[in-house]
Amino acid sequence: MLRRLLVSWVVCAVAVALTAGLLPGIHINGGVGALLLIALVWGIVDGLLGPIARLLSMPLTIMTFGLFALIVNGLLFALTAWLTDTLSVDGFGWAVLGAGLLSLVNYVLSWFTTRAASKRRARSRR
Repeated sequence: MLRRLLVSWVVCAVAVALTAGLLPGIHINGGVGALLLIALVWGIVDGLLGPIARLLSMPLTIMTFGLFALIVNGLLFALTAWLTDTLSVDGFGWAVLGAGLLSLVNYVLSWFTTRAASKRRARSRR
């Protein structure tokens, strides 16, 4: 379980790095340590405040056919940037784009790591 947590933390840090590399409005000040810190803060903010914000915004999310969820994720990403000195976002639009791309990249990378781990477990059972 601890191994899975560490892998998801590193995957999130890589996703943050790729997001910052692809979007010119998102800047990271630092190296690997800064990426790990941002991933940690993002995990805490998204894990603790995310469900509350999504629950409170559920009526708007339903009325906008899910588009308001992008705004909620952008707010959480902007909060992450505000809480860390190593992440800066040029504006709210970049925060929304960054949160969307971060979620997408994190999902894809997690899918690959989960698939690799399941193949490794299947080979060890033989």
